[in-house]
Amino acid sequence: MLFTCQVLRMNDQRIVYFRKALQALLESLDATARISRWDGTESAPEPLQQSAAQLGERLGVANRLASGKFVGAQQVVASLNGMSEAIRRLDAAYVQYRYRIDAKPAEADEAAVALDAEIGSVKEEAERWS
Repeated sequence: MLFTCQVLRMNDQRIVYFRKALQALLESLDATARISRWDGTESAPEPLQQSAAQLGERLGVANRLASGKFVGAQQVVASLNGMSEAIRRLDAAYVQYRYRIDAKPAEADEAAVALDAEIGSVKEEAERWS
């Protein structure tokens, strides 16, 4: 039965698409947090800036995916629901981050640390959805 579940999960393209969207969102959120703490005379590397610039688009895509209702094999639906919950958590963490840096710019470092913590938590859980 385990082999059958793994085959179903690997063959369902929704899992692949969701995983790519979640990874892209994690990359952009990580870049945003890193840039906010960037201190140096040089600007942040271009790839980091590009990734952060795509955050709005990636967040929109991920939120649209997370808002869906899923049917199918139990293992597939569990993975999709898990990734949806992770996306909602990341969205909430980003909203909180923006609120903190906009309301109290002196807390920008603490806000970035909190965002990083949620990013790390989601990355740790990501293996369950493979």
